[in-house]
Amino acid sequence: MHRILGIDEAGRGPVIGPLVICGVVLSSSNLLKLSEKGVRDSKKLAASKREKLNGEIQLLAEGYELIIIPPQAIDREGMNDLELKGVVKLIDKFLPDQVFLDAPTRNCLSFERKIRELLAAETKVKLVVENFADENYPIVGAASILAKVERDRRISELEKEYGNLGSGYPSDEKTIRFLKKYLNHYGCFPPIARKKWKTLARIKKEREMK
Repeated sequence: MHRILGIDEAGRGPVIGPLVICGVVLSSSNLLKLSEKGVRDSKKLAASKREKLNGEIQLLAEGYELIIIPPQAIDREGMNDLELKGVVKLIDKFLPDQVFLDAPTRNCLSFERKIRELLAAETKVKLVVENFADENYPIVGAASILAKVERDRRISELEKEYGNLGSGYPSDEKTIRFLKKYLNHYGCFPPIARKKWKTLARIKKEREMK
């Protein structure tokens, strides 16, 4: 019986909050149950459905792990390198027979090659590295759900401290309003913001031009 690992993330695009990478490992005999439960790309599910599936996936899984990467680490090391290291860490931990993961770059072959270079020479694992894997493989959808639920939970925790942050995405007017207000009040951006995002440079420039 094969052990299958699905890997995905939540929070690549936001200017606020952590990146969450998740690995979910199941025996191949349980893969069909994911589809039966309606597991798919977390972005296509309502928050209430994600919450429900979150618990069901954890019960079905042989194991799972969430890697939380704060904004400071993203600014310091860069998103792609951190995600690459996270993927390798999950493979090393679970040592599955096969891995399905949603590639964070359009060049899937290059990302797969970098994973191989970082894995131990004795690690023999079949890799399926594709764009939109969260839409095409329920095991990756499962990882995307756990990652999304955890990121949403952490944003909710941050809101208790900072007030309404919106979704954290640059396209969200509430998020931009929060960042502008914080900058005007404190003269800097909050530690929960990704300082190297172009969004912050734009907000700062607009303020200086006033």
